[in-house]
Amino acid sequence: MTAPAPVHPVDEVPPVRQLAAFGLQHVLAMYAGAVAVPLIVGGAMKLSPADLAYLITADLLVCGIATLIQCVGFWRFGVRLPIMQGCTFAAVSPMVLIGTTGGGLPAIYGSVIVAGLAIVLLAPVFGRLLRFFPPLVTGTVILIIGVSLLPVAGNWAAGGAGSKDFGEPKNLGLALFVLLVVLGVQRFAPAFLSRIAVLIGIAVGLAVAIPFGFTDFGGVGDADWVGISTPFHFGAPAFHASAVISMLVVALVTMTETTGDLIAVGELTGRGVEPRSLADGLRADGLSTVLGGVFNTFPYTAYAQNVGLVGMTRVRSRWVVAAAGGILVLLGLLPKLGAVVAAIPAPVLGGAGLVMFGTVAASGLRTLAQVDFKDNHNLTVVAVSVAVGMLPVGVPTVYEKFPDWFQTVMNSGISAGCLTAIVLNLLFNHLPVRAGSVPEAGGLPAGGGEQGVEQSREEVV
Repeated sequence: MTAPAPVHPVDEVPPVRQLAAFGLQHVLAMYAGAVAVPLIVGGAMKLSPADLAYLITADLLVCGIATLIQCVGFWRFGVRLPIMQGCTFAAVSPMVLIGTTGGGLPAIYGSVIVAGLAIVLLAPVFGRLLRFFPPLVTGTVILIIGVSLLPVAGNWAAGGAGSKDFGEPKNLGLALFVLLVVLGVQRFAPAFLSRIAVLIGIAVGLAVAIPFGFTDFGGVGDADWVGISTPFHFGAPAFHASAVISMLVVALVTMTETTGDLIAVGELTGRGVEPRSLADGLRADGLSTVLGGVFNTFPYTAYAQNVGLVGMTRVRSRWVVAAAGGILVLLGLLPKLGAVVAAIPAPVLGGAGLVMFGTVAASGLRTLAQVDFKDNHNLTVVAVSVAVGMLPVGVPTVYEKFPDWFQTVMNSGISAGCLTAIVLNLLFNHLPVRAGSVPEAGGLPAGGGEQGVEQSREEVV
């Protein structure tokens, strides 16, 4: 009898207890980011506490559904990799502008539905662009993703942006304690426990935070036991041309970000993303965004923070993240459970986030180690791309005098750095070489050095 074909780690199904533990770990890693978007948009529009709570539960429900579509997949929807889905921050500014200038939530949801349909239609086009993402570009993008997320972990560690005790030593001390617990579990615990080091660190940090008054569980008692999101709760969608155009720009940004995240997860899991699977993943993004517009939430994209968790824990099963999607669905249907998770103090998440986001950046460096930097301009590509990507992270107001569409694209360090890396790689490694620019010793042209460059350059050599 022939031996059964080995199962790829991405398709392995761990035991139920491991699925639950690993899945909960992914939920905790992305929860703060997932609820931040409805809180920001709803707060800017001065919604009532009841409407804000409704936005959050609806968001968690669709987050879970979107994650299941992406991980499990059906037909040509879903990349079938361990990818968590959540609301994109790239859409926050345009949505606040749409919602506060007369359009309200119906105009937001109308533009979100159109943007989702556009993503579904454009997905095959982006899939064919995969050849422009060699290790030089993917490594740079992964590095930018990790570094651009570190300020998020820093804000959490200091107590959460806008908190009254922001930067207090006690907050940073709790974050450091969680970080040390995560590192200690990784180094000294058995293999299974080391893979849930982040979950253990958060649990221990929460246990320490409660007696010291870091958290308040008062919101748990006020939350409902059951909450069901209904389509078009805030009214039928409205389609305003200006709102639709601004959200289409957001769609292009989120497609670029998702492409970088999908390639990063493909690198980490050993299952490289192909043009067809990339199109499938983007198509799932579009479908999830349409569902967001129908069920009163926002555009969806792959969450980079969970990419770091995959790299750190080395748990590559997509069914683990599918379990996380199931947990999010429960949190969306049971608001009281969501209130428990929401009570976790920001410094606890910050200590864990420093490890996870740093892991993403380190993974980018590992990918860049495959690139030849000798006698070519590849170092320039990386240097300028990282600089452009970090500019809005280090100076958030740098583009505030520019048009809204430009801010939407460039205020995201990930999309700005990704676009820069693609353009510079094309400029130095794909465009034909001018006569006389080829080294006499038979080496590569002055802009070369990357494997798989265009035929025009090979002919010059």
